Amino acid sequence: MRLALARALIPAARASSIRPTPRAPVARRRPSLRSRDRPGFSTRSSSFARPAAASAAMEVHQFPCLNDNYSFLLHDPNSGATAVVDTPEVAPIEAALAERGWTLTHILNTHHHWDHTGGNEELKKRHPGVRVIGPARETKGAIPGLDRAVVEGDVVELGAIEARVLDTPGHTAGHVSYHFPSERKIFVGDTLFAMGCGRLFEGDAETMLASVRKITALPGDTQVYCAHEYTMTNAKFAATVEPENAELARRVRETEAMRAAGIPTVPTTVEKELATNPFCRSDSEGLRRTLGMEGADDVAVFAETRRRKDAF
Repeated sequence: MRLALARALIPAARASSIRPTPRAPVARRRPSLRSRDRPGFSTRSSSFARPAAASAAMEVHQFPCLNDNYSFLLHDPNSGATAVVDTPEVAPIEAALAERGWTLTHILNTHHHWDHTGGNEELKKRHPGVRVIGPARETKGAIPGLDRAVVEGDVVELGAIEARVLDTPGHTAGHVSYHFPSERKIFVGDTLFAMGCGRLFEGDAETMLASVRKITALPGDTQVYCAHEYTMTNAKFAATVEPENAELARRVRETEAMRAAGIPTVPTTVEKELATNPFCRSDSEGLRRTLGMEGADDVAVFAETRRRKDAF
């Protein structure tokens, strides 16, 4: 059973919360937890294709860090387990935990860059027993304090709420995303942005396009939590390569209004990105016409779009 989500409306304040409507507990079969795992949170391997388990509604608390990063607290109200997705900056994470009255149990890292892992070791010192979960395919030692390395096919449990690990390389060689099917949410780090995608630091266009398509193959109403507020710049670029896209023009105006009011543009949705993100639209006739690549393959179109964005 999939849980319907309340629409995420993020106020212009320093932090924001998404509080789903409480639901009656759903009985489910729980696997045995390994002794080294904290109560309420475990990781295990699983077939990626198996059905999602029903779960209690997960609370998400979103807040800014550094200059343009976002971090996210994920909380299971039944078990009390709380994870933070990436650790750009310790002070805002601690403030968010105190504001919500939650106890940090786990850190979920998407990739090795310092603005996603910089707080790992300090948070482990401040919260004894916190476990760090991160990508197995990053360079050994690149994730500070790593306790559990994961790859696609692994399942991470926040209490009764399951996240499935997706390998989404391209930005870095080992980048992963955390998909919560029952919550219709995915935390994508720097793979996909609102109307953009991550730079290809450790991958090529073919690899990144495959990762983007893995995300956009999810249901259209899946909420996509990306790690940076890059949307206004991305929107301006997107308009230059798809000037005839009416839905994109509407979204550019919406983004301008939101940012002028100080409202975050994250999360986005799969449906929005398929309609307006040029990195999700390599087959678009309008995009290909602008690039002069009507007969090119999708990878070549993606690569040229990324090249132009790099120079924008």
